[in-house]
Amino acid sequence: MAQNVSMEDFEALLQESFEMDTPEEGSVVKGKVIAVENGQAIIDVGYKMEGRVDVKEFANPGEAPEIAVGDEVEVFLRAAENARGEAVISREMARREEAWDRLEKAYADDARVEGAIFGRVKGGFTVDLGGAVAFLPGSQVDVRPVRDAGPLMGLKQPFQILKMDRRRGNIVVSRRAILEESRAEQRAEVIGKLAEGDSIDGVVKNITEYGAFVDLGGVDGLLHVTDMAWRRVNHPSEILTIGETIKVQVIKINKETHRISLGMKQLQDDPWDLVAGKYPLETVHTGRVTNITDYGAFVELEPGVEGLVHVSEMSWTKKNVHPGKIVSTSQEVEVMVLEIDGAKRRVSLGLKQTMRNPWEVFAETHPAGTEVEGEVKNITEFGLFIGLDGEIDGMVHLSDISWDERGEEAIQNFKKGDMVQAVVSEVDTDKERISLSIKALAGDPFAEAIGGVKRGSIITVEVTAIEEGGIEVDYEGMKSFIRRSDLARDRADQRPERFGIGDKFDVRVTNVDAKSRRLGLSIKAREIAEEKEAVEQYGSSDSGASLGDILGAALNKD
Repeated sequence: MAQNVSMEDFEALLQESFEMDTPEEGSVVKGKVIAVENGQAIIDVGYKMEGRVDVKEFANPGEAPEIAVGDEVEVFLRAAENARGEAVISREMARREEAWDRLEKAYADDARVEGAIFGRVKGGFTVDLGGAVAFLPGSQVDVRPVRDAGPLMGLKQPFQILKMDRRRGNIVVSRRAILEESRAEQRAEVIGKLAEGDSIDGVVKNITEYGAFVDLGGVDGLLHVTDMAWRRVNHPSEILTIGETIKVQVIKINKETHRISLGMKQLQDDPWDLVAGKYPLETVHTGRVTNITDYGAFVELEPGVEGLVHVSEMSWTKKNVHPGKIVSTSQEVEVMVLEIDGAKRRVSLGLKQTMRNPWEVFAETHPAGTEVEGEVKNITEFGLFIGLDGEIDGMVHLSDISWDERGEEAIQNFKKGDMVQAVVSEVDTDKERISLSIKALAGDPFAEAIGGVKRGSIITVEVTAIEEGGIEVDYEGMKSFIRRSDLARDRADQRPERFGIGDKFDVRVTNVDAKSRRLGLSIKAREIAEEKEAVEQYGSSDSGASLGDILGAALNKD
């Protein structure tokens, strides 16, 4: 009985010994290099089992293999025996298994891992993490786009594991996360030493449309284009170049976002402090046009001091014209200071004020009655506009075109481009208006015809037409109409038919209307006036003498 037990114990111990010495397939085992030949290392993995591994599996990416006889190494046992009776082993698979164990722990602890970029693939790079291959997306290489990754290849450096799946064999890492973390620490350290108002040297790293990023020694600050100079800066490249060292002032620090605002002009004297003294109102200065807009042009009086010439102050004569048609960018112009608002840092300038008002000049050189000549610029329903000296226009109203024709008819005789002569009637400098007259060139035939005729005058007229309501008569070429009621004192004689065309007789002028160019005439008024005069000279109506007696006496006396 005792003997049987001893035999059983011996078999169990022997079996246990076999199980302990025989490596398990699919596991990592330790072995010893017993020879290196033909580019392969022969490794003894125990229990009289040997296997071969290519020497290159012992090399890190980009490095030469380091393996020698006697070295102890770990390999992955894929199979205990192949057709040649050798163990099938792999150093690469052993490293992978070891690496995955290590990487999973690092991923769980959110710890950094070391690796080296060794290849380029679509969308990024491959990284060796000590046996396991990971994918590094292009966007995770650096905080800024990397144009040349050559200097990073084969360089051992830390990475952060973003995602990993052992079953699928996928690992995604980031180099950018490490840089950002390091950068944040560095930024916090640098920002901690800065204070608003500090002056510091920096290097221009990047230039954009709106400003420049300046490296302050591990942290970037934004120098906005409006804080580069007191003058207008259209683009930062006008005064800055990449790599240039400049002195800036810290304007503002945001402790939460670590954003720093910088300024250059703050280190210079503000030219606006002297503007009021250097540019008194109504003084004229030379400036340069820096910008043109729809509402005017900006003129630089000196670096940092600009004024606006509003479109309404640009020209005496060019109205509703875009400023770009009057001045051009970079043009030097003379301007007058109209207003200064120091609080708002605004200067109102005038361009036209440096030249005399052309209407005032015209009024001095062309008083009323002066004859002028000009081109018909425009024809409207109320008259003609004539171009005059000084790029100004004068207007001939419909009523001032012709003495004989109605204005609507007379204006049909003109067209644009015609050269016409006229007489200056009036110049209103405040309203910028010049009134002209074409008909005044020939004089006023009405005034010439009536001569010294005035109300109460007796003139001789000739009948030119007979109508039912009266007769038309002519006096020195001027037509007038005598109504039926004015043809005689006695109603019985107020008959137009008693006159004939060509008859001449005296009439009394009852009205002179220069505006309508008409004479008011009356035979009746003449007869009444004659009777009154006769009564006053030869008798009185109260004495009982008749008009016939008085007139007879007067005739006999003559």
